[in-house]
Amino acid sequence: MHPRKGAALGPTGPGWARADRSEGMNTLRGVWMRKLWSSAGAGLVALAAAGAARADDLLGQPTPGGLGLQPSGSILKQQAITFHNWILMPIITAIALLILALLAICIVRFNSRANPTPARWSHNTTVEMLWTGLPVLILTFIAIFSFKLLFAYNAMPKPDLTVKATGYQWYWGYAYPDQKIDEFTSNYLDEAAAKAAGEPYLLGVNNPLVVPVGKTVRVLVTGADVIHDFGVPAFGLKMDAVPGRVNATWFRADKIGTYYGQCDQLCGVNHAYMPIEIKVVSQPDFDAWVARKAPPPAPAPPTPAAPAAPAAAAPQHVAQNSSTAALR
Repeated sequence: MHPRKGAALGPTGPGWARADRSEGMNTLRGVWMRKLWSSAGAGLVALAAAGAARADDLLGQPTPGGLGLQPSGSILKQQAITFHNWILMPIITAIALLILALLAICIVRFNSRANPTPARWSHNTTVEMLWTGLPVLILTFIAIFSFKLLFAYNAMPKPDLTVKATGYQWYWGYAYPDQKIDEFTSNYLDEAAAKAAGEPYLLGVNNPLVVPVGKTVRVLVTGADVIHDFGVPAFGLKMDAVPGRVNATWFRADKIGTYYGQCDQLCGVNHAYMPIEIKVVSQPDFDAWVARKAPPPAPAPPTPAAPAAPAAAAPQHVAQNSSTAALR
């Protein structure tokens, strides 16, 4: 007899069928694990590439296609970047990979085909203690560095310069109380004006804030109408401008340059048109800018004229002779 067309050749039977299924599951499990580890490796390579790309990031403004935080322009932002890159990111990456591995193991090893008879237990004291205690330890570890950074933001050194920033709908007003410079407004440049000035559109302004390099600048932030927010990423600044309240923050720029920010609080229909531009210059350039910006001294009041001297009285003998002549 000839074998039936389409019949399987070789050993058959339930035992061989189970062996084939087992071999197929092992192959599938291997494929899943290889994909898992290749994805983890690709993620680590992407993180390393993102760190290497920071060398080409623009200072003080967003970089098209950039990854990660803006380069720091102050010591506070550098501490924030260190906290993000070396404390938070490794912990977050490790947790994400652990969860991904557990999900893959559950999908591959404990599906209905590979594990047709599931276990009936529902509690495990050791596992429950681990998934409760480990998050507490992780959060405590993060809190140590987080609170240290918060204290650094609040511990303002003695300021060398004070600037008052007032948020309006939809522009900023700046004043320099120490230099007797009254408030002046800072409005965004339209697209044509920004292009002509070489400024990034929706970041450049007509009257930037000017501060000296290496000096501690205290910023008093308030709002005139609604809640705004004074935010400059390169300095790690983000402070709400609340009407009726004056909030204080500070920064010390390490490098001369131009740094951009925006209002970070939704404040109305033109919220996107409230950029912040800070020019960090040398001390002589700042002094020259203050000299140009400060109001001219008031003219001295005119000196009042001296009162006229009274006429001298005639001598006594002259008066007597005049009387005698009149009688004659």
